[in-house]
Amino acid sequence: MSIILDHVSYVYGEGTPLEVRALDDVSIQISDGEFVGIIGHTGSGKSTLVQHMNGLLKATSGHIYFNGQDIYDRDYSLKKLRSKVGLVFQYPEHQLFEIDVFTDVCFGPKNLGLDKKEAELRAFQALRSVGLPEELYYQSPFEISGGQKRRAAIAGVLAMKPEILILDEPTAGLDPKGRKEILDQIGKLRTETGMTILLVSHSMEDVAEYVDRIIVMNRGRVMYDDVPKQVFSRYRELEEVGLAAPQVTYILHELRDRGFQVDTEATTIGEAAETIWKAMTT
Repeated sequence: MSIILDHVSYVYGEGTPLEVRALDDVSIQISDGEFVGIIGHTGSGKSTLVQHMNGLLKATSGHIYFNGQDIYDRDYSLKKLRSKVGLVFQYPEHQLFEIDVFTDVCFGPKNLGLDKKEAELRAFQALRSVGLPEELYYQSPFEISGGQKRRAAIAGVLAMKPEILILDEPTAGLDPKGRKEILDQIGKLRTETGMTILLVSHSMEDVAEYVDRIIVMNRGRVMYDDVPKQVFSRYRELEEVGLAAPQVTYILHELRDRGFQVDTEATTIGEAAETIWKAMTT
C-alpha cells in the first residue's frame, strides 16, 4: 500500500482568533495503482489533504505512512518523499521559469542530484509521456498555449519519476478541448505505467469519466469514499453540501421517472448512451 493517513487533523492559525480546522480526523488509504478522485466544495479540505501527502504541510495531529514508514519520524527524508509523491498545483504553469521548456523540465531531476545526461533523458521521456510536440521543447514556456504549459508543468513533475502523481485541479482555466486533452493524457499515463494517481477536481464529469474511486470531502472530513456509481447514487446528499452528480445522472433519473427502463447508476456519457439505446430498442 502506498499512503495511509491515520486520524489526521490540521488546523490553520492554531491558537489564534483566525483558527480554522481544515482537516478533522481523516483516515484514508491509497493503494498502489489506484486512480482516485478527490472532490468537495471550496474550503472542504481537498488541497490541504493532498499537501499532507508529500509533506508540504505537517499534520497538527495524527500520522501519515508512505510504504509503511511514518513520514514524521525524525530520520525520515522529506526530500526523498517529494521525489516519490509528485504534486502538481493548480495553475502549475505559474511555476515555469526557465529559458525553454526542456530546461525547465530538467530542473527537477537536476535538483535530485542527477547528472546532466540522466536529467536530460528523464526530461525527454517525461515530455513524450505528456504528448507535447517536440518542436516546442526549445521554445520559451511563456510563448506556448495554456494547455501546452500545463503539459510542460506536469512533465516537470514526471521527470522526477514519482510513484504517485497528485494533480490539484489540473484542468482549471482550460477550455473543454484543452481539458479533455489533459485528462486523456493523464488516463493514458496511468494505463501505460500503472502509476498511482490522485485527481482533485470540481468537475463531476471528469471524475466520473476517469477515476476508479472517489473521496468526497466536506468540512474537513471524509463524507464518502467509494466507487463512482455508489457516490453519485447519493446525488441528493451531495447537493446538500454544494456538490452535484454528473449531468447524465440527472438525465437518466428524469428518463426513469418518465417510464424508461434505464440504468440510473450509469455515470459516463458512454454508459448513458448504452443504457438509453438499450431502453429504446427492447
